Amino acid sequence: MSIALHWAASHTTVATDPKTTFRSASDLQADVGATITEDGIGAARALALFDEVLLPATRSVEDPMNLAYIPAAPTRAAVAFDTVVSAANVFGGVWEFGAGAIFAENQVLRWLSDLLGWPEESAGVFVAGGTHGNLSALAAARDHALRVRGRRPAGGWALACASTAHSSISSAARLLDMDLVSVPVDDRGHLTGEALERALTSDPRICAVVASAGTTNAGIVDDLASVVEVAHRHGAWVHVDGAYGGAALVAPSARERFTGIELADSFVVDPHKWLFAPYDCCALLYRDPRPAAAAHSQHAAYLDSIDRGESNPADLAAHLSRRARGLPLWYSLATHGTAAYTAAVEACLDTARTVARAVAGTEHLQLLVEPELSVVLFRRPGWSPAAYRRWSQRLAREGTVLCVPTAVDGEIALRLAFVNPSTNPQAVIDVLRTTMLTADGS
Repeated sequence: MSIALHWAASHTTVATDPKTTFRSASDLQADVGATITEDGIGAARALALFDEVLLPATRSVEDPMNLAYIPAAPTRAAVAFDTVVSAANVFGGVWEFGAGAIFAENQVLRWLSDLLGWPEESAGVFVAGGTHGNLSALAAARDHALRVRGRRPAGGWALACASTAHSSISSAARLLDMDLVSVPVDDRGHLTGEALERALTSDPRICAVVASAGTTNAGIVDDLASVVEVAHRHGAWVHVDGAYGGAALVAPSARERFTGIELADSFVVDPHKWLFAPYDCCALLYRDPRPAAAAHSQHAAYLDSIDRGESNPADLAAHLSRRARGLPLWYSLATHGTAAYTAAVEACLDTARTVARAVAGTEHLQLLVEPELSVVLFRRPGWSPAAYRRWSQRLAREGTVLCVPTAVDGEIALRLAFVNPSTNPQAVIDVLRTTMLTADGS
């Protein structure tokens, strides 16, 4: 399909359109009509519908002024190589079929393990996203607890985390039939060993603790050193969710915040968030991969010939079939070098600090907390929830900036997430200072 390949090649250099946005299903149905038909509609028509109707009905996650949720800004090299990965159609589940691709992925995982300060025997796998990675890590933790303790405790297993943990943690607890024990954070929003000590002492069912290395809403890094020390003293597995913030491990200016992570048991980071890879890509790592392999390895007559002495990604997460989704990141790192990644992440951190200082110095704005990573939280005093929504929706329609309301301590606020080194901090400051003067957000 040369026209599809030509579109893919040309699109890697096309500028983003900040005005693209979602549309209703009924509107799309009216413009697209039936596409899955007995005789087909032809490649040219299908691509035209995608290019002219379907793609414009999505939000540009890589636009420099998309600062909502946790967007993405993949390198052009990574985007281009994602097409190569699809064309190669490698089965990346076991070494026998995907040795070369898995070898390259493992070089990236080794780089990440070195950033964590983990030993040579550590290992990992690329999965679809942080939710998948967190679930797989906690399944390994629960299985390991059963093997160590010998039996399931009365009342079942439990895991502990802060109330600020990502929503995927509570989802994983439900799927794994584990009770969720919410541990209060300190006055700065961190999970600490002191608070965790009380939870672990009162509830011996807790076999796993989840700490955040950059909460999604506020970019907070928990007190990892004290959390790991207390959890391990009570025999609990420590999983660090760094889906967003773990990328800051490459930045010397932020590295001190992660002290203690070198002793954690498992870790995830989503390269599609802040390591400049395309969707979907999560790196899941284990300090000691043996408990993960014991939990996840699949055995069947047709699988018995697999060489278990080699690196088989299927053994380390809840999956069997997988594409080699770590290869676009590998290609981008090999192309640009790790120093470029350090510079790009540092640029985002500097942007957040610059914007935060400007917000703090602007009379009609209120900075809520000094940013620890690249998330800036602030308020416009005097605005109602409706005013926040009007402002957000108007600027989104105009293509000026994408910034959506969130909640902080139960009150509405605004949140800027900087993960694109191309974002101009002064452009963001100018928008905030000039568009938030009116009392009603219009």
